[in-house]
Amino acid sequence: MIPYLDPSALKIGPIEPFGMFVALGIFLASYLLSRQAEREGLDATPLQDYAPWGVGVGIVVGHLFHLFAYHPEELSKSPFQIFKVWDGLSSFGGLIGGILAAVFFFRARKLSFRDYADTFALAVAPGWAVARLGCFASHDHPGRLTDFFLAVQFPGGARHDLGLYDAAFLFAISGLLWGLRGAGMLRGRLLPLLSLLYAFGRFGFDFLRATDRAYVDARYLGLTPAQYGCFALVAFGIYGLLKWQAPERKASPDVSPGGSVQPQVR
Repeated sequence: MIPYLDPSALKIGPIEPFGMFVALGIFLASYLLSRQAEREGLDATPLQDYAPWGVGVGIVVGHLFHLFAYHPEELSKSPFQIFKVWDGLSSFGGLIGGILAAVFFFRARKLSFRDYADTFALAVAPGWAVARLGCFASHDHPGRLTDFFLAVQFPGGARHDLGLYDAAFLFAISGLLWGLRGAGMLRGRLLPLLSLLYAFGRFGFDFLRATDRAYVDARYLGLTPAQYGCFALVAFGIYGLLKWQAPERKASPDVSPGGSVQPQVR
């Protein structure tokens, strides 16, 4: 089993381990967005402009999702709790916020999001995985008591740690997506595939969440808010895999030594 490490022992000055891994995940996703866009012959500038909007809206919506969907009891602490965006974040809410920001941003710029969809999949999956390591480091998603070999020895008994499972699953999905990208398979449909795979994994993992602690996630008809969100991810994933086509590659003219113009596919 994995030993339990007190999150306070992992602090670097005022920086909590959760915030450190989230920042690393955002940096990695931003870097991969620009790098992959350039490799696909796309203009990376819109992605660089979108990044702060995606992060900002993701944090705000993630906090609101945490408050109103997962822990509405926290609203009784203070009327200002809603403004404390650093005090409680839902990764699934952050995902919703990032999606909403992307929809409005790309429409405002009159750009086709589908041209950048693969780029988002290849960048978001590993970035999200790294950010989820912050959940593992802070042990803020304890699961049920278990003797599973990957369980964490929490005070009071070994438990599943959903932050660890989610991070490992996202790293595995990232490896698959990059492998498909290298093989030239499912071009233009990597984002729906990411959506579908993550939905199935997350839906199953949430059944392992603890129900015997004082501070647990809200359930609605036996399901967590994220599990309901998984239905939407599955619907999008199936639709995208069936309907989306690979975007046309950008071509630029190249003049041959003989003077003729030849298209160069990037």
